[in-house]
Amino acid sequence: MQDALVVERIRRKFKSLRPRLDERLRRQWAAAEAIALGWGGISAVVAATGLSHNTIDRGIEELGKPAPRISAGGLRRVPSIRVRQKGGGRKPITESDPSIRRALEDLVEPSSRGDPQSPLRWTCKSTRRLAGQLRLAGHHVGERTVAKLLIDAGFSLQSNRKTKEGGNHPDRDAQFQHINDRVLAFQGRGQPVISVDTKKKELVGNFKNVGREWRRAGQPLEVRVHDFIDPAKGRAIPYGVFDLTNNQGWVSVGIDHDTAFFATQAIARWWRKMGQKRFPKARQLMITADGGGSNGSRCRLWKVALQQLANRIGLDLSVCHFPPGTSKWNKIEHRLFCHITQNWRGKPLVSHQVIVNLIARTTTSAGLRVRAELDTQRYPTGIKVSDEQLANVRIKKNDFHGDWNYDIIPN
Repeated sequence: MQDALVVERIRRKFKSLRPRLDERLRRQWAAAEAIALGWGGISAVVAATGLSHNTIDRGIEELGKPAPRISAGGLRRVPSIRVRQKGGGRKPITESDPSIRRALEDLVEPSSRGDPQSPLRWTCKSTRRLAGQLRLAGHHVGERTVAKLLIDAGFSLQSNRKTKEGGNHPDRDAQFQHINDRVLAFQGRGQPVISVDTKKKELVGNFKNVGREWRRAGQPLEVRVHDFIDPAKGRAIPYGVFDLTNNQGWVSVGIDHDTAFFATQAIARWWRKMGQKRFPKARQLMITADGGGSNGSRCRLWKVALQQLANRIGLDLSVCHFPPGTSKWNKIEHRLFCHITQNWRGKPLVSHQVIVNLIARTTTSAGLRVRAELDTQRYPTGIKVSDEQLANVRIKKNDFHGDWNYDIIPN
């Protein structure tokens, strides 16, 4: 608070004196204020006046020399008096070195220009590296000037953006339309529709979690330097079930392996603890899922596990898979998982129970509600499904892409 008051006081004084000061007196007055404040004075004056550190440093140097004489009238308005002649001062580097802009653009965009011999073709293009390469080419330039030139040329710091889905299947749009029509039909009949998927596996322990949250200055949470798995805690495997109609989610946090039986167990838990109460008259359950992973369209174990699920809950299961490479369109990704990630950003996931609690406390202004539970069962991998076992699955494939769209009927 005191620092803010000091800055505001200097700002008011500078606003009153600025019209009466030429360039030299302006920097010398700012230097005197910085010296009077002591430690941190230069930063405070910079914040209040907008003058640069270099300007105030120069004023401090000048105060060590005899001060120039001023008239007996003291300080007066001198808008027409200039310390330097018109056109004086350092010329912009684009005037003294007209070729630097082109040289900089050649360094920044070597890939688009097809220059595999560029010195920065395979390195991070930071302003420090760019300035270093320009100096080697004979251009006298620093990092700040490089940054200013890049901004003037329309460049900015940007991260990668996920937009490319890979090769498009010829029936991609038709499958999206098919899923949409079936979802609307199920909801129109009052039957449940869920979106399922496995969220990214998380290390359990005092590890860094991306994101930031408000804490007192200088008091960050201290976490481990290296992200080596803790054998005693392992990983957490969140498998989510999202109810598209009621905007509700269920997440089973597994501790073993992400298998088809783990996935169907999560669906069974959702049905027993949430879905059955919401849809007491349900006869069918529609499941939308990705095309790969533990609930993939080609996974034989997934179909066997679905048969067991249908037998257990007594519902016809209607499954629709998204086409290859389009998993981001699965509703659970941007209606549930993204909000969970936001809720635990910056928080170390020190235990499975902490993960469960953070997931269960996830809410949105649109009314999202989530329940979570730890699944401590073991799910072995490497289970082979024989042709005989697969033949016992009561599967009814749809006329359109039966490999993506099918029904599982209870025995």
